[in-house]
Amino acid sequence: MLRFLGIIFSLLIISCNNTSGENKKVHTGTVLVEDYVAVMQKHLNAVTNRDIETLGSTLAPTGEMQLILPGSEIMESVDKFMNYHREWFKDSTWTFENRILNSKVDENLAIAITEVVYREPIRDGKPYFNRMIVSYVLEKINGQWYVIKDHASSVEKSTDAE
Repeated sequence: MLRFLGIIFSLLIISCNNTSGENKKVHTGTVLVEDYVAVMQKHLNAVTNRDIETLGSTLAPTGEMQLILPGSEIMESVDKFMNYHREWFKDSTWTFENRILNSKVDENLAIAITEVVYREPIRDGKPYFNRMIVSYVLEKINGQWYVIKDHASSVEKSTDAE
């Protein structure tokens, strides 16, 4: 029992005395969060502005990506994500308003929860909107943040009352 308590005490002392710059950066988060927010905002702005090149620059060079949309199967890979967005961006009538609601940022992974309001001026003869909560996962690869997961969940649509 004494040995067990000694190990626990030692681990506690080691964890309290860890003052490396990287660990402090995770806790204070200033630079880490600024870098993450810049990439997240760049990604959201690229969708809003239908900027396929900028959108691609926010995606992992490893090709890892998951896009999960309501009512569809998971699209795996950067290529499938980009193909989907190329087709979607051909329609210039929709708008996409977004804001980051909250995030969690660690050393190599970050999660962003956003609210998105997607609008079309006319769908089936009426204005259409879809208010969604979209979660994103970003991973730091070679010192840079990249979006690796995008999961949208509809909260309210103009067609809900029908």
